[in-house]
Amino acid sequence: MQDLEVHLPNRPGALADLGQALGGSGVSLEGGGVFTHDGHAVAHYLVDDGPAALAVVTAAGLGPAVVRDVAMTRLDQETPGQLGALARMLGDAGVDVLVQYSDHAGNLVLLVSDEHTAVCRDIIERWEQD
Repeated sequence: MQDLEVHLPNRPGALADLGQALGGSGVSLEGGGVFTHDGHAVAHYLVDDGPAALAVVTAAGLGPAVVRDVAMTRLDQETPGQLGALARMLGDAGVDVLVQYSDHAGNLVLLVSDEHTAVCRDIIERWEQD
C-alpha cells in the first residue's frame, strides 16, 4: 500500500475531479482524506497501486502529486491512549510523523520521511509483538 499525496487546485469541484479520475481508471481509495489549511487543500489517500494512481492524477492535470510508502498497524480500539503510546515511541526514536489516518478496515496508516521508514517499521513490529 502507498500514500498518494495530491495538492489540489483551490476551486470547487477539485475533489470531484480527483475522485472521478481515479475511479474511472479503476483506482480504489482504501482510506485517507483531504485536509485544507490556509486555503490550500492536500489529499492523502491509501492506494494499492501508487504508480498507476500517480499516472492518473498526472494525466488529469491535478497536482502536483507524489506517492510514498506507508507504515501500517492496528491499534486496540478498546484501549484508550493507544495512539499516544505508539506516537511517543516513534517520537522518542526521532521519527517525525508527517501524516496519520486510518484505512477502511480501521488500521492506522503512518506516513513518515523516507529516512525514518525503517525505524518506524521496527517500532511497529515491536508494538505488535507486545
